[in-house]
Amino acid sequence: MPDTTTVTEADQIKAANASKKTPVVFIHGLWLLPSSWDRWAAVFAAAGYAPVSPGWPDDPNTVEEAKEHPEVFAHKTVGQVADHYGEVIGKLKKKPVVIDAAPSRGVLPLPISALKSSRPVLGNPANRRRAVPLTYEQFRYSFANAVDEDEAKQLYETFAVPASGASVFQAAAANLNPWTEAKVDSENPQRGPMLIISGEKDHTVPPAVSAATYKKQRRNEGVTEFVEIANRGHALTIDNGWREVADTALTFVKRFV
Repeated sequence: MPDTTTVTEADQIKAANASKKTPVVFIHGLWLLPSSWDRWAAVFAAAGYAPVSPGWPDDPNTVEEAKEHPEVFAHKTVGQVADHYGEVIGKLKKKPVVIDAAPSRGVLPLPISALKSSRPVLGNPANRRRAVPLTYEQFRYSFANAVDEDEAKQLYETFAVPASGASVFQAAAANLNPWTEAKVDSENPQRGPMLIISGEKDHTVPPAVSAATYKKQRRNEGVTEFVEIANRGHALTIDNGWREVADTALTFVKRFV
């Protein structure tokens, strides 16, 4: 279970700067909160890094609060979220490691499972202006398809919160919109080493999407590597096998920092 003790974003930044250790910024995805990274943060802290787990703008402190006030997630765009994390990173005295995963414009494969995973949002145009929760059945398919029923229910109760419909629509239309906020400069010469981790059974970001992201990022002169974790779904960072994934990321980070 995540630790529900509230540590503010400002506190984490202050602690990271005071420690003089390399910060590791954990960026959570849709339908989750920063607490989804708590166990990872502890692992990286024990390894000598300074974890920082900021939320998206206006994120509640707990899953319970998020379910009581889902409206706070509405209207959050990719640009607003990116700008917020840019501000956080700009306050750090040392260049951080950033841990996150999301496809961007130019990643072309769109497997059926990915379309089905996004259907709870994209199936209703009005959801663009709403916060959209997942039912248990939707979460089971999108996140927890590679674990048993008992664990899937536990993950849903522990981690699942509503998500911004606006950002899902932006991601879905990214390849059709040349002005999309969901784009990156894959050839940026200042980009650091990048590791892309994929779950073999991931329905939401299937291996084909992760592999296409890897192919795009290989254009960069920096180190780019790809690892596929067998028999894992989209919940690979929070399910019972999270430590294997965290150790994979940590081993990569240690090679360069």
